[in-house]
Amino acid sequence: MRRLARFIRGRTPEPAERSDHFDGRRFHNPDPVSRGPGALWRWYRERERNPWSRMTDFARPAPPPARADGLAVTWIGHATTLIQAAGHNVLTDPVFSEHVGPVPGLGPRRYHPPGLAFDDLPAIDTVLISHAHYDHLDRPTIRRLIAHFNPLFVAAAGLSDWLVAAGARRIVTLDWWQNTRVGDAMTVTATPARHWSRRGLTDRNRALWVGYWIETAGASLFFAGDTGFGPHFSEIRHRLGAPAVALLPIGAYAPRWFMAPQHMNPQDAVQAHRELGAGHSLGIHFATFKLSDEEQWAPVAALSRARAAAGLPEANFQAPAFGQRVVFIDD
Repeated sequence: MRRLARFIRGRTPEPAERSDHFDGRRFHNPDPVSRGPGALWRWYRERERNPWSRMTDFARPAPPPARADGLAVTWIGHATTLIQAAGHNVLTDPVFSEHVGPVPGLGPRRYHPPGLAFDDLPAIDTVLISHAHYDHLDRPTIRRLIAHFNPLFVAAAGLSDWLVAAGARRIVTLDWWQNTRVGDAMTVTATPARHWSRRGLTDRNRALWVGYWIETAGASLFFAGDTGFGPHFSEIRHRLGAPAVALLPIGAYAPRWFMAPQHMNPQDAVQAHRELGAGHSLGIHFATFKLSDEEQWAPVAALSRARAAAGLPEANFQAPAFGQRVVFIDD
């Protein structure tokens, strides 16, 4: 019953100042895209139900080292990555559960095991939370991380109360362009994204949605979170520079009439890569949870076509395998 009550009411965000994306009660995109109330019903009625194949087990690569002084990224699945830089271990939007949703055992089911088992994680120093959706913010995973590592949680504005209720003791929440120091040699800046937020029935957009820019003395990395394509990519480059590495979502994009405002497709992601001026990009947010109409591995094939059309070498923008660790700067 408590879970049901929590789902109905959601969470009330901590106070924030009014801005071009916050009206004093709810957050919004500066360039909102309005859809009629029947859009969701139309999608459910017309959607293409392409079957996915569920993998229950696979040979995981060797676990990563305990620390790395260079820059390496391991794709665990969906938007969950392990970033190892400057001796600091960072997890993005960690989800290790079999289902994502308000009730355990229900909601979208995982189609591929995590590429890195929870028990093989190195000591996690910082966890980045981009927004409140269940496939990016998973209570069982958060509580498990707290019990094992007591990490610092850096989250979008509006999520402090939720994290406190989950048991977190070290929390920083950020609005767009705010930053915080983590560890001895890393700064994290929250960046704009084009998305939305909800966990309950009444808390739509009561918490913000962000990407993250990670800066160390040796390199910069951009994690886009969940986002549609928009002018924020060029603004990020203008304000913060060109990242050495960008982690860009490439899945959950069909049909475009419904998904485009909130999720990029691979062609959008290639354009985002170019507008950011990223040295290298990794495609994430695909083949893990079935959230839209495209086939399971369609994002990988579409990324290959979009990359070729842009004259971009594969090494500059790849879709990693589950559990693959990509080293960008050696120790």
